[in-house]
Amino acid sequence: MSGSGHHRAAQRPLMLLLALITGIEFLESAMFVFSSSHIMGGIHATPHEFARIPGAYAVASMLAILNQERLARYFGYRAYLSASLALFLVGAVLCAASGGVNELMAARFIQGLGGGAFFTGCRVLINLMLGAVERPRALRYFMIGIFGVSAGGPVLSATLIEHYEWRAVFLGVLPLTLVALIGALKWLPAVKPRREAAPWEWQPLLLFAAAAIALQWALTESRFDFFSEPLALLGLAAVGVLLSVGFIRLQWTSATPLLHLPALRHPTYLTGLGLYCLHYFLSNFSGYLVPVFAERALGLPLATTGWLLSFTATVSLATVLVYVFVLARRFPSKKPLMLTGLVALLASSLWFAALPPDAPAIALLPALAAKGMFGVLLVIPVAGLTYKELAEEHFGHAYQSKNLLRQLAVSLGQAVAAIMVQRVTAIEAEPLRRTVGAGKALTELVDHQALFLACEDLFRLLAMLALGSALIVFWQRRLR
Repeated sequence: MSGSGHHRAAQRPLMLLLALITGIEFLESAMFVFSSSHIMGGIHATPHEFARIPGAYAVASMLAILNQERLARYFGYRAYLSASLALFLVGAVLCAASGGVNELMAARFIQGLGGGAFFTGCRVLINLMLGAVERPRALRYFMIGIFGVSAGGPVLSATLIEHYEWRAVFLGVLPLTLVALIGALKWLPAVKPRREAAPWEWQPLLLFAAAAIALQWALTESRFDFFSEPLALLGLAAVGVLLSVGFIRLQWTSATPLLHLPALRHPTYLTGLGLYCLHYFLSNFSGYLVPVFAERALGLPLATTGWLLSFTATVSLATVLVYVFVLARRFPSKKPLMLTGLVALLASSLWFAALPPDAPAIALLPALAAKGMFGVLLVIPVAGLTYKELAEEHFGHAYQSKNLLRQLAVSLGQAVAAIMVQRVTAIEAEPLRRTVGAGKALTELVDHQALFLACEDLFRLLAMLALGSALIVFWQRRLR
């Protein structure tokens, strides 16, 4: 084997490891979301109480992302990511051992402190460790790993719940996490940037934590209290925004900022951030709505719903492979691919909206396939174009900022979907109740029919959002 061939072979385990570490968090997230109702029943939580648990993970994840570069600079990437994997593992065990809401919330916070490091840390490592020649291959591994590892999340969750119980959902990620931890200790070099570690400043950290908690709390509580206490929730969100503005001002003028924001003012990067947020909002809006429609509105069994969602993820993986090996080379301009992704979401939403109440599982497959294509054809071109005009030394801060906004967009998409399902279901139920009358059995029938009609209304709304997003992508000129 030639020297260059031997070097490429030596780099392959590292590339696979970075893809695996990132994929683990995506897998665990998919498993948790799919199993939420069963976990909620296992700890005897109300929906309102349970909604705060994902919020705890999101806040912890944002704190981890914010401190990523500074911790990696101080400890080195091998120690940093190994410790993060260990913390994630401990958090998973504590989640499985939890007996109540507060215990699970604390355990998810610990897990989020570990898992929040995976996506940003591994992606930044690709740029730090690999040259321009090796980087495209590493990014292919990275994308395939994320979609490949997470594809089995829903069906794995359904299988674990059917054969064991809800605690097995958290224990199910332990084998892969242990493999990743061993690999990190073996293959990750102690990569450190050349700059000396900056002094720790607690004021921006506390300000950011307060802003994150306020925004996340407002989004969480809005799922249940938006129509009963709108002013209080809007006030809490406003406090979060003001605290965020204060944090940004501190970072803008700081000599040793956690995020080098002035360097990220490039219009191409800002446009990319906007499209990232658009993708994550639409993806999580539809990601919340589809399982509700399949399991509660159509009455499909849990295992069937799991297989359907894993089918969607498998289509996404297949689309990644086609994109990486065919489309990326054949389409120098990526705008047609982004538009195709949004048209796929539009078609998927209209298909769902046209399904009858007794639709079998197989009738969902075309819409799910289109939804799987959307998740790839929009975000991967955006990922490839957003950072192209930024200086290399600013990539880490740019990726941190993107993933912070990702967490907020994910929470916003889920919260808006939950609010809309609740509100539109109530609107649809009112005339049905007047027509049908009273009685427990009739009330349950009305509630079920109202939920079905609400989901169809929201799929039509999602189709309009996809169309509006396509117009935005078409008219913008920065990412082509």
